Amino acid sequence: MDFTELTAPELRCLLQKKEITAREVTIFFLQRCKEINPKLNAYLALFEEEALKQAQMVDRKIKEKEPLGLLAGIPLAIKDNICLKDFVTSCASKILENFYSPYNATVIDRIRTQDAIILGKTNMDEFAMGSSNENSYFGPVRNPWDLSKVPGGSSGGSAAVVASDLALAALGSDTGGSIRQPASFCGVVGLKPTYGRVSRYGLVAFASSLDQIGPISKNVKDCALLLQVIAGQDVNDSTSVNLAVPDFLSCLDGNIRGLKIGVPKEYFSATGREGIEPDVERAVKKAILDLESLGVRVEEISLPHTEYAIAVYYLVATAEASSNLARYDGVRYGYRSSNHTNLLEMYKNSRSEGFGTEVKRRIMLGTYALSSGYYEAYYQKAQQVRALIRKDFEEAFKKVDCLVTPTSPTVAFKFGERVEDPLSMYLADVFTVSVNLAGLPAISIPCGFSENELPVGWQIIGKLFDEETVLKVAYAYEQTTEWHKKKTCGLGI
Repeated sequence: MDFTELTAPELRCLLQKKEITAREVTIFFLQRCKEINPKLNAYLALFEEEALKQAQMVDRKIKEKEPLGLLAGIPLAIKDNICLKDFVTSCASKILENFYSPYNATVIDRIRTQDAIILGKTNMDEFAMGSSNENSYFGPVRNPWDLSKVPGGSSGGSAAVVASDLALAALGSDTGGSIRQPASFCGVVGLKPTYGRVSRYGLVAFASSLDQIGPISKNVKDCALLLQVIAGQDVNDSTSVNLAVPDFLSCLDGNIRGLKIGVPKEYFSATGREGIEPDVERAVKKAILDLESLGVRVEEISLPHTEYAIAVYYLVATAEASSNLARYDGVRYGYRSSNHTNLLEMYKNSRSEGFGTEVKRRIMLGTYALSSGYYEAYYQKAQQVRALIRKDFEEAFKKVDCLVTPTSPTVAFKFGERVEDPLSMYLADVFTVSVNLAGLPAISIPCGFSENELPVGWQIIGKLFDEETVLKVAYAYEQTTEWHKKKTCGLGI
């Protein structure tokens, strides 16, 4: 049986009926990973022994007729900035290359409680800093649709794993689009939940007021299922919110008639390097027409402070990164340089040798923005404009139920194309960073292909803690199209 054709609920149902076993599913995916991952470099590590133990536990539960978890037997991949006890959590960085986590992230405990099978850890941009997955110490991830193209970042490994059927779903993290943009580039579904919906405990911090863990999957239903499991308050994370977790699966009824959908005019009017590619604009506008045919009312709205989002994001994010990454000093854990004669040299050389170029660039930008004499001019001003961006969304949601936009202004670009031009790389996130600044939920789903057969994604943005509407609209659209069913090519499989 080809298990890659199944959704997560379908696979779990077959397990319950004893038509398949968790062991044979796990062996199937592990073998597939061994064959295909060398072409992609999407997994940094496979946990074969541990995965087979988890599968054996699921099969025992079925045999003894014990209750099964919602993710029973489902093979998942985990981004390597999410802590997994007794396994390396490297953040794709030399400085944490040999760091074994002493505890589990809350999301790991929750998916394990629901009997998921963790296959391995996925590659990423170092410390989640990047939009192309070219910043990993362990080498870049390749896009399964075209191996000469990037998969997006920073959760490029998780997106590539799902797109190439090396797991049914994966967990990523999203600071400024790091789930949604690679989901768009790889033709899969990626959800950034509302800030506070999912615990960040055990997520290695990049920018604490922006980071959020979320699911990547092949379809909206699997995405909703995974969110159902990982969402909810956590006493270990003071930023997680004490709200009941809705039944996200029950809202997937395909009926969106009567909803009001806003289309921000600023997302289609950019010019120059920020401009949207014709193939992307064409696919997204066609998707909007498809939504209208389902009975929704579409109206143009304005988010007037959108043009400042990139500048605000890269001030706030780098400032928080500068603070968060100060802990990596060669003293307590992580890489320590042997090239030093005093304590100051050890600090300096450990960080200089342990961090990659992009991480050092962002630490320096953030340190400068927080420095005496510049704090008010840069970081404080950025936070003030951030409040205006949030206010734009609040005003828009007085008129509409959700917003739809492109996920990225382009499809996947070639390796090396933007490495020497950081600003061009940063602009890859121009349509996603506002969502993180405002703390809103948003999903990217496939809506077409470019002329050179690369996936195009579009983004559905919801009100605070209204993932239900986001998923409902995404599912209704998905049911009218075949984009999510297309398979990658060029991998020899």
